[in-house]
Amino acid sequence: MFTTRPEILGTFGVVTSTHWLATASGMAMLEKGGNAFDACAAAAFVLQVVEPHLVGPAGDMPAVFYAADTKKVEVLCAQGPAPQAATIAAYKALGLDMIPGSGLLATVVPGAFGGWMTLLRDHGRLALREVLEPAIGYFEHGHPMLPRVSDSIRELTDLFSNEWPTSGAVYLPGGNVPEARKLFANKAAAATYRRILSEAEAAGSDRQKQIQAAYDAWYKGFVAEAMDRFCRSTEAMDSSGRRNKGLLTADDMARWQPTYETPASATYHDWEVFKIGPWGQGPAFLQTLKILEGIDLAGMGPDSPDFVHHVVEAMKLAFADREAYYGDPDFVKVPLATLLSEDYAAGRRSLIGERASLELRPGIVPGFEAQVAHALKALGAIAQPGQTSAAVGEPTMASMVAAGRKGDTVHIDVIDKWGNMIAATPSGGWLQSSPVIPELGFPLNSRAQMFWLEEGLPASLAPGKRPRTTLTPSIAFERGEPRLAFGTPGGDQQEQWQLGLFLRRVHHGLNLQEAIDLPLFHTQHFPSSFYPRASRPGHLMIEESIGTAALSELARRGHAIEKAPAWTVGRLTAAERDSDGLLRAAATPRLMQAYAAGR
Repeated sequence: MFTTRPEILGTFGVVTSTHWLATASGMAMLEKGGNAFDACAAAAFVLQVVEPHLVGPAGDMPAVFYAADTKKVEVLCAQGPAPQAATIAAYKALGLDMIPGSGLLATVVPGAFGGWMTLLRDHGRLALREVLEPAIGYFEHGHPMLPRVSDSIRELTDLFSNEWPTSGAVYLPGGNVPEARKLFANKAAAATYRRILSEAEAAGSDRQKQIQAAYDAWYKGFVAEAMDRFCRSTEAMDSSGRRNKGLLTADDMARWQPTYETPASATYHDWEVFKIGPWGQGPAFLQTLKILEGIDLAGMGPDSPDFVHHVVEAMKLAFADREAYYGDPDFVKVPLATLLSEDYAAGRRSLIGERASLELRPGIVPGFEAQVAHALKALGAIAQPGQTSAAVGEPTMASMVAAGRKGDTVHIDVIDKWGNMIAATPSGGWLQSSPVIPELGFPLNSRAQMFWLEEGLPASLAPGKRPRTTLTPSIAFERGEPRLAFGTPGGDQQEQWQLGLFLRRVHHGLNLQEAIDLPLFHTQHFPSSFYPRASRPGHLMIEESIGTAALSELARRGHAIEKAPAWTVGRLTAAERDSDGLLRAAATPRLMQAYAAGR
């Protein structure tokens, strides 16, 4: 099969990410003697520099990883929770029915930095300086600006000039939009990381003590103080069309810490897939697999109408359950064992017919009937059929910005020579999410927009609660052996694009690059996780490269087809380890910036 680039092969280590500079920086850590966890963290910090419209220092991060020494798969949850002052009543008192998709009211505790420090402290090998230096260098001395970043800033010029002047000070140097493919520096952010590193090294020569000191500088020191001060003193325009202060405090920062968790998992033929829990959408991937397990996908072509139809219809059912049941399990009961059971999947599978469904159909788990009815009522009131969004998504520009450009986030996969394996999906803190904090050089996140301001739903807002994130990295075992690390940016589409990759790899014998290069597809049938929660019943976006015959057949089956130009859907990356130690990696050619490397 034709591929746009070779699948990378090696034995020393492989790194793949959504930007070539991040991939190169991760490989540099492996060459220094670091492991997969050092490499992943270094790549993540570089992504904050080179893709600031998709991820920033004050964002969030889940990771799923396999540690060769413990032979365990774990989830690292670096998804910060809602501030203590963030109650439904507080937002309702401001006249809001939804949390804005941008601005200070949309901020949760920034968890990514704490997550990376925790991973490095507990599982890394290299000194903190070695891991941070690539990102600090690009912040301080400049990096070649991506055309899409330049375009995004151009569309935000009025907002940055008139409402968010602190952002304009960074991203409109001299009042001008930075030129694409020219060097761009953010010296304020560089200074923040240099100060963190200085405070870390002042703690002494012990590696773990340095990392803990860096953590404390962020969550109990000058970073937390600057965030607290900015939220209390700044009224920032947001997507509600009004100016609001933030609710995040230094106390919120100090009381939070990342956690290690047992992953959600499900078997699928000879495979077992590991995802984050129902505080994210990861189990929707697992539910879709269980529904599809009784369908002969291997007998369908990997880009056939039959394959697309059955996968999309199964996803509609799984995502309907996401809306009815998923939320932070520290706050709500989620019947995950039932949702992933064989009997439940069989019942859901029976709903798949020859025609595309136009309904949102969550299943009924005994004891949850009232919750499901309440969820359907709330979703019906907010996500009206046929609505489309022109406001902030992940990350779509704010409603006051003329062009509703959509973006996504970033992703990293690494496997090292020892067999350590990690998939991480950092996001949030986008340049368009919130105004830059001048002392720090970067903005806060807008992840709180994923909460509902409706009482009694699994994803309803509550202080200290995690928003139901769309960030969803994946690890998969084959016949009990750690095999795959994979993921993608893309909000609600993340599970959907990953399913295309995984199923084509499992059922059709394709290598990683072949599976990534085939036409991709997704649906917006169910309510969006992002402001303003729109849905498009029956929708199916698919790359036109699948062919006119396939498109016609899918339309005949009742799918509301939205043709996407070839090579425009998805930003998948993946890494694999064979049983003999051969390593493989691949990255999407779409957008021409994701790259895999290895040797």
